[in-house]
Amino acid sequence: MAGEKDLNERVEALEVRLAYQDETIEALNQTVTTQWKQIDALTRQLAALSERLDQAESGAGAPANERPPHY
Repeated sequence: MAGEKDLNERVEALEVRLAYQDETIEALNQTVTTQWKQIDALTRQLAALSERLDQAESGAGAPANERPPHY
């Protein structure tokens, strides 16, 4: 009987650990999904800003890093 009781306790402990691990995995999955959405939005924003900078530099006539002629 004692062996069966120990086995039942061990199985129950494993089931509890599994439940906590499932909760942790789900929380981590939600965090990763949220971060991926933020990264995607920032990547699109960076691409748009880069395009605007390229347009501004091409419209200015001279590269932004070039010294003015009076130097």
